[in-house]
Amino acid sequence: MSEAAPTATAPSEIGRAVRTYLDHLGVERGLARNTLTSYRRDLRRYQEHLAASGIERLEDVTEAVVSGFLVRLREGDPDHPPLSATSAARTVVAVRGFHRFAVADGLAPSDPASGVKPPTPAKRLPKALPLAEVEAILEAAGAAGTTLALRDRALLEVLYGTGARISEAVGLDVDDLDMTDGTVLLRGKGGKQRIVPVGSFAREAVDAYLVRGRPELVAAGKGTPALFLNARGGRLSRQSAWAVLVKAAERAGVTKDVSPHTMRHSFATHLLDGGADVRVVQELLGHASVTTTQVYTLVTVENLREVFATAHPRARD
Repeated sequence: MSEAAPTATAPSEIGRAVRTYLDHLGVERGLARNTLTSYRRDLRRYQEHLAASGIERLEDVTEAVVSGFLVRLREGDPDHPPLSATSAARTVVAVRGFHRFAVADGLAPSDPASGVKPPTPAKRLPKALPLAEVEAILEAAGAAGTTLALRDRALLEVLYGTGARISEAVGLDVDDLDMTDGTVLLRGKGGKQRIVPVGSFAREAVDAYLVRGRPELVAAGKGTPALFLNARGGRLSRQSAWAVLVKAAERAGVTKDVSPHTMRHSFATHLLDGGADVRVVQELLGHASVTTTQVYTLVTVENLREVFATAHPRARD
């Protein structure tokens, strides 16, 4: 008599529930194949954790077990390297979704994962350009000496010289500038307005544009109070202003990703590096809370740490 073929091991209760959940995501929720693959991989690792903990039924999973899985993700194990906060958060989201589905589908009496929060990724520090690179970009913007070059130099000088958001800069009207007083009226989020000083370099660039550049652009349009105009005489758009900065950075040889917000970050960081009080910078940026501005102090601390590490004789490894 021939030997009977071995029978496949029946999937566990948790394995069946995971498969049901993945079918639900693929068929009813219509998740993309790559997303499903990620969920499958994350939940397979979760099942391994449960099996290593001696848990075979969903009702035996506790919040402590799920929290232990999160710790294991962050610390790693012999088979897996430690995960970053972002990757661990993605895996925890998959586990939370699975347990939530299990309760909704009557597969489990309670949700042990609801109280386990995904880890918060570390706050990314704003990118600030060195002063030399900012100056190179400003010089490159106006190098051609054309009507549009005069506009571009004035625009970028205002962005860096006032810390304005791109929407605030392109929203400026000529009457918002007080060249005598050296200030500009910026209209921020939620209709909030603030008056910001304009430095001499920005004033000179704007004055040159108003005298030698803007009249020619106005003649091409139907008349508008807007300060920064496009080649057709209309108000310059956010997208076009962004392109002005990117092209100037390319001409200046600044290879980093540069955006209008980069100029705003640089404005704030350079002020703090120069000794400005964080609350003054808050007012200049138009932040409702000083907490929002304090992220820039992290940048200056990082700068100090780098200088200390390279310059102090007892700081080197």
